[in-house]
Amino acid sequence: MIVGLGNIGPKYAKTRHNIGFMTVDALAEKYSTQFKQDGPHSAFVAEVHIAGEKVLLVKPTTYMNDSGRAVGPLMTYYHLDLADLLVVQDDMDIELGKLRLRQKGSAGGHNGIKSIIAHLGTDKFNRLKFGIEHPRHEQKAVVDFVLGQFGKDEQPDILAGIDKAVAIFEAFSDGTDMPTLMNKFN
Repeated sequence: MIVGLGNIGPKYAKTRHNIGFMTVDALAEKYSTQFKQDGPHSAFVAEVHIAGEKVLLVKPTTYMNDSGRAVGPLMTYYHLDLADLLVVQDDMDIELGKLRLRQKGSAGGHNGIKSIIAHLGTDKFNRLKFGIEHPRHEQKAVVDFVLGQFGKDEQPDILAGIDKAVAIFEAFSDGTDMPTLMNKFN
């Protein structure tokens, strides 16, 4: 199960905080599948088959700060192990468009990850951190920055990052273990 974090609704569609949604949307588009609302699990879910493996793509409809309310029940419903989960999050401490895989760790101030940790009862799950940079050069509050859209000049870095994320998703879905993925893509 690959979970992209973000906020639902057109107001948030192309914002920095929704880069998780954008990455799973790109994988769904590549495999010509559509997301369907899964009301009982508070998520939009799409199913793809990669190398013969069924992969669920998930976009929680709970809004970012309560993402665990969708992720926890989906993990239980589909009888998934933590090793089968990959969560895609935005990260302000990473350069724009750069990616970093991790197998565990604290929420680092990210409320979506904090919610998932609370609902899973552990911080030991796979993450793909997508760099959105920090607003250090701008006079914006952090919330305004993450809920703002990427600039036209930032698009090449974002698109390159999304392409790399799709390659990571495919390798993860093909059964490549996280240490190998980290060595290859970090």
